[in-house]
Amino acid sequence: MVQAKENKKSEVTSIPFSVAHTGVAATEMRPWGSFTTLEEGPGYKIKRIEVNPGHRLSLQMHHHRSEHWIVVSGTAKVTCGDKQEILGANQSTYVPQCTSHRLENPGVIKLILIEVQNGEYLGEDDIIRFQDDYSRHK
Repeated sequence: MVQAKENKKSEVTSIPFSVAHTGVAATEMRPWGSFTTLEEGPGYKIKRIEVNPGHRLSLQMHHHRSEHWIVVSGTAKVTCGDKQEILGANQSTYVPQCTSHRLENPGVIKLILIEVQNGEYLGEDDIIRFQDDYSRHK
């Protein structure tokens, strides 16, 4: 009986190790702050995004993905379509695929949020920029 328990335990503990490497990327710096890919797999990607006080991302859209944003700390000003809202820690919002959106930090401390992307293609080149404070194109 003891031996069966030990085998069962070793089977359970070995499962997480087989999926531990998920292609995690390093932190990427941007003019507005940075993002770190925490995990990705088929159809999803999870990022930690930091936006410096007074900065904002481009007004943009994605053809192939939707996004969920969860504020960890700081204040987020979110534009999604024709709506704007202010979010604080432990609040969230959803950005549907093919919807113009922008994330801003109107506060005085760094904005930290978790972004969960879902879609058939999650590459950084699926960004259509309509307006950008840093003169980036595409």
